[in-house]
Amino acid sequence: MGQKVITLDVLASPGCVNCALFEEFWHSIEKDWPNVTFRHIDVTTPEGQEMAQKHMIFASPGIILDGELWATGGFDKEKFVEKLKELSN
Repeated sequence: MGQKVITLDVLASPGCVNCALFEEFWHSIEKDWPNVTFRHIDVTTPEGQEMAQKHMIFASPGIILDGELWATGGFDKEKFVEKLKELSN
């Protein structure tokens, strides 16, 4: 039974505390999610700017799962894991 591959893009700004907290949390659970492809995207880059405009992200981090904005500015660990489970099926 193969798990669906999920993309996790985190749009982060330099010095953003919530961004660092989210990435720390992700790295603590990522071994449980081999099907998730993680990308850190700096909002100051052209790609980051484009994503911020596309998803209307005004607060960091912008957490994008499979191309859909899941959360901005903060995150709920349990809800995040629930969403990963939902997307993996």
